[in-house]
Amino acid sequence: MKIRSFLKRRLVSKETEAVVDKIPKPVGSFGYDAWGFNTEAYKIGISLFRPIYEKYFRVEVTGLENIPEDGRLLLIANHSGQLPIDGALIGYALATSPHAPRAVRAMIERFFPKAPFIGNILNEVGAVLGDPVNCAKMLDREEAIVVFPEGIRGSGKPWSQRYKLQRFGLGFMHLAVQTNTPIIPVGIVGCEETMPTLFHLNGLAKLLGMPYLPVTSPIPLPAKVHLHFGKPMVFEGPIETEDDAAINVERVKDEINTLIQSGLEARNGWFS
Repeated sequence: MKIRSFLKRRLVSKETEAVVDKIPKPVGSFGYDAWGFNTEAYKIGISLFRPIYEKYFRVEVTGLENIPEDGRLLLIANHSGQLPIDGALIGYALATSPHAPRAVRAMIERFFPKAPFIGNILNEVGAVLGDPVNCAKMLDREEAIVVFPEGIRGSGKPWSQRYKLQRFGLGFMHLAVQTNTPIIPVGIVGCEETMPTLFHLNGLAKLLGMPYLPVTSPIPLPAKVHLHFGKPMVFEGPIETEDDAAINVERVKDEINTLIQSGLEARNGWFS
């Protein structure tokens, strides 16, 4: 707690304090919610991430006006870049949105919560184990949640598969219909170039208990990132078969692919 207070005094500006305080985020008497989110840690995280977002990746955003100011929401995005940078970029963009700032929850792979210290830190700034029960409970609390249906199939894909959407899981569609939750498709351009990967060391990754171990840049490259938020999509049920869910998921996937392709056509290069 002393370290957190020290970091807050040194890092958190009055501007950041004011922005985060505008975001409705109920926490308990000890300052945490049921999934470990902590408002003070969130403010520190926003402050630490600002130069990465604004100066290193120089993020440009379109479509923030499509994000409702409140109510349950699923942000469904393409996944890439080996590390969960894309989720952090989406979270920062929504937290500092001039239209309707929101604290976004990101569904993360089971590997990360198991890592010493990292799991607790991720929980405190809004990340949650990617479990359907967790997601459903948070939607009941009117949360905005980022989901990457490609999972590690997307984040760990090699350079030869860049900007090619991998197979989407169907779980998010079942939740969207069951909970009457709007979906915002998100197309991310630029994260593919942050850590271009030739191949993976699968044997060593298995030995270390990691989902994959890429042969790539030792640190993320400063590629310029573009975030494109599409218009809300609402799906009505019931979903009687997995084929019904798959048809709806393909519609979302098509929207994301359209956003990606538009972003690729509009940019001038990796770093501009």
